[in-house]
Amino acid sequence: MPTCRDCDNEVDKLVSVKVDGKARKMCEDCADRARENAEVAEQGEAEVQRMMGFKGRR
Repeated sequence: MPTCRDCDNEVDKLVSVKVDGKARKMCEDCADRARENAEVAEQGEAEVQRMMGFKGRR
């Protein structure tokens, strides 16, 4: 059985998720958490850019 690299649990299936531009294989629970963290970070960065009046994108 495959093992998740984040939580070290044995799972039936690993899911490939891009984290910080790199593809990583992890269990579904860890993949959901990684997606949520990436979404929160993106929203936070957008809010900071809005407050500072930044008009462009990186």
